[in-house]
Amino acid sequence: MASIDHLGIAVKSLLQARKFYEALGMKAISEEIVEHEKVRVAMVPVGESRIELLEATSEDSPIARFIARRGEGLHHIAVSVPDLAATVEQLKQNGTRLVSDEIKVGAGGHLYVFVHPSSAGGVLLELCEDPPLGV
Repeated sequence: MASIDHLGIAVKSLLQARKFYEALGMKAISEEIVEHEKVRVAMVPVGESRIELLEATSEDSPIARFIARRGEGLHHIAVSVPDLAATVEQLKQNGTRLVSDEIKVGAGGHLYVFVHPSSAGGVLLELCEDPPLGV
C-alpha cells in the first residue's frame, strides 16, 4: 500500500531551516550529503511521515536551480511504494514520463525515481522504497 513518505522542501540554509523546525519542537533525526544529487539532506519526523530539508551543495545542483527559479519552498512529494521496480515498469507501460528511467539510491539508502510534473498534475512526485534489509 502506498503512503506519503516525505515532503521535500528546498532551502537556502539547512542550519536556518533546522532552527525553525526545532523551535516548533521537531528534531532532525539524520543529516547526510547525497553526492550524485549535489544536496545536503536533513530528515525531520512529522507523525508517520517526514519533512526532507534540501540544501544545494553546488551551484549546478537541481536544488540550486529550483531555488534560483522559484525560491525556497515545496520541491516534491514522495510516496512510498512496496515494489518500486514493478511500479516503474507499470508507469512506463502507461506512458508516464519519468525524470530518469534509472532507480537511484538516496538518503538513508532509500531507492527512488522521480515522475515528471507533466505526468503528475504539475507536481514533482518522488516514488521511493525502503532500503533493502541489511543496508
